[in-house]
Amino acid sequence: QVQLVESGGGSVQAGGSLRLSCGASGFLFRIYCLGWFRQAPGKEREGVATIDSGGRRSYVDFVKGRFTISQDNAKNTVYLEMNVLKPEDTGMYYCAAGPWSSDCLLVGYAYWGKGTQVTVSS
Repeated sequence: QVQLVESGGGSVQAGGSLRLSCGASGFLFRIYCLGWFRQAPGKEREGVATIDSGGRRSYVDFVKGRFTISQDNAKNTVYLEMNVLKPEDTGMYYCAAGPWSSDCLLVGYAYWGKGTQVTVSS
């Protein structure tokens, strides 16, 4: 079975940085999408960034220039480097995985981690 485990969340002041990690196991697709999503209290979960098996990256507008998604295939790990963090970035961050799609930001993901909390203070 597929298992995704996030780590690296925490509390940081506005303008600071965090690096999130997501380790994947049991995920054997050669062609795939990997994504980071977040959910603030009282709000819907929203996409943040994705990367596919070909290394193509996609970002939502509100994180472009601040966040970077990457993967280490040897470690089966996907990362989210978050810089210049803002209080609006606060939320629970989830990683997700699924079969490849031409638009990884819009595809419905089949597998999800349990999340890691990110809190940005002003």
